[in-house]
Amino acid sequence: MTASKRGLLRRHPFIVGSLAILLALGVAASLTSPPMLLSILDGVMGGGLGVERVGQGIAFGTHGQRLDVWRATQRGKQPLPVLIFWYGGGWVKGTREAYAFAARAYAKQGFVVVVADYRKVPAVRFPAFLEDGAQAVRWTRDHIAGLDGDAGRIAVAGHSAGAYTVAMLTLDQRWLRAEGVDPGIIRAAVGLCGPYDFYPFTDKRAIDAMQGAPDPQMTQPIHFARADAAPMLLISAGDDVQVKAHNANNLTARLTELHGRAAHIDYPGLSHKNVAMALSVPFRGKAPVLADSVRFLRTTLARIEGDEE
Repeated sequence: MTASKRGLLRRHPFIVGSLAILLALGVAASLTSPPMLLSILDGVMGGGLGVERVGQGIAFGTHGQRLDVWRATQRGKQPLPVLIFWYGGGWVKGTREAYAFAARAYAKQGFVVVVADYRKVPAVRFPAFLEDGAQAVRWTRDHIAGLDGDAGRIAVAGHSAGAYTVAMLTLDQRWLRAEGVDPGIIRAAVGLCGPYDFYPFTDKRAIDAMQGAPDPQMTQPIHFARADAAPMLLISAGDDVQVKAHNANNLTARLTELHGRAAHIDYPGLSHKNVAMALSVPFRGKAPVLADSVRFLRTTLARIEGDEE
């Protein structure tokens, strides 16, 4: 912790008490704290310093969806690269507010970050969450310039079910085209512990989410692997028992076989939840998830920016 943060805690004793309680809860949960608790803990430990939520509960799409927008408080005159982030939750749970820790992390690194909600099972099934994701991309294309974002440098990232949306929007061009969006708008993609090759369905959440799909293969990101897709970074966890590492391994291999652009990083000893939690201040030391993904995004977007000059 920096000297400035220590000084802040000394000046505000109630923060010390809150921090102690939240730390006790977080540590006792052995890295399985709910995302909302993690966002609170992250904020208390300085995750919110230097960033601001410039849009909250903004309506988008045609089904009552909402999104939040975050960015750094100190920035230059040039538009910033944009990252759209989708959270996980097995297609049945999760909220944009609970993933403030992820939004703040990337906003501090110089991105305008959009965190979008989407409809959940059992109210909807495949492909409703992809349609919602495509509508979030369309909103970003149309409005992000007014929030200091560069619509020419849009990347996408997500965890678990959110990483599924990332992969499908990046690889399967149907969803963005249905919204009148050029699929090439996605310039880089980061998937954290996502399911990309999981048919036949064995997990109840996958069975429920994909129920009714006329052709199950058409739900699989690996089916749409193509050479001209945006560069992808696929991150997996060695101890992930929910979304096994073969998903990232298989999609990386398929993209490489097609001469596509894909990289794979596996973090031994981390669980499915740990990878997302490593984006937060209190658990960032568990693995360099933030540093590795930001390096990939910056390198990829910088290369594209250079090509356009």
